[in-house]
Amino acid sequence: MFAIEKHLSSEELKRIRKKLNCTQQVFADFLGVSKKTVEHWEQGNTTVTGPVVTLIRILKEQPEWFEYYKVPPKEYPIRLWYMFRNEVCTLIDVNEAEQRVRIRNYTDRLQFRAFGRTERPSFSQYEDFLESRCFPRGRDMMKVELKKLDIPFYDPFLIIEKTEGRMEEDEFWIRVEK
Repeated sequence: MFAIEKHLSSEELKRIRKKLNCTQQVFADFLGVSKKTVEHWEQGNTTVTGPVVTLIRILKEQPEWFEYYKVPPKEYPIRLWYMFRNEVCTLIDVNEAEQRVRIRNYTDRLQFRAFGRTERPSFSQYEDFLESRCFPRGRDMMKVELKKLDIPFYDPFLIIEKTEGRMEEDEFWIRVEK
């Protein structure tokens, strides 16, 4: 048994959402429900029950978790999502023209972070990371592999766009957003 209420009032839900300073849509996205559901909850048309009540109670006591999981606005042309299975591990924003890289880690497990302990990777470290998620430059029959991928020359970013940086021996992968 747990000392957690099973229901949440519409007034308290609104208070918590406003304390988090977010819209109904943002709150819905965070909770994994529709905006319409949040509207119904706040109008008192539907009772808030189930696991979402526990999550909302935790947010009430520790609102920093809401900020922790918030994805920052995209400021650079390229965004890479470094994933383990379906878990976001590191968000990597890149401006290739200015050779700038910004990251945000979403895991405390260093071995799951794209750059380990490094919080401010250099552009060179970013390039090394990309290459680590591809087949090696000196691979036998590399031209055949590149032809299969319809890539004219060895470019780790292009390879990752085609392969999602998936390697046979692990479950990490990369989603590219431009």
